[in-house]
Amino acid sequence: METLQLLSIVVEAVVVFMLLYGAIKKGAVCAYGMALTFSIFVFYDLANYFDWGLSQNILTPAFFIATLSALWAVWKMGQED
Repeated sequence: METLQLLSIVVEAVVVFMLLYGAIKKGAVCAYGMALTFSIFVFYDLANYFDWGLSQNILTPAFFIATLSALWAVWKMGQED
């Protein structure tokens, strides 16, 4: 199961790079928000996977910021129509 979890983190990181490419190359502003969201997911998952011992006072707000970033990105996508 550890291999699958690590693979998932790698896929999340690939998604970050794809979103950044879309944001930079194609000017998709909403992609920046999703890139931030997935970057925080990668950080959060790595912290848990490698047991960095980070306080929930760091991880919980980070996860909340990721959620707000995803909400903003989806909002921007809706405005592009």
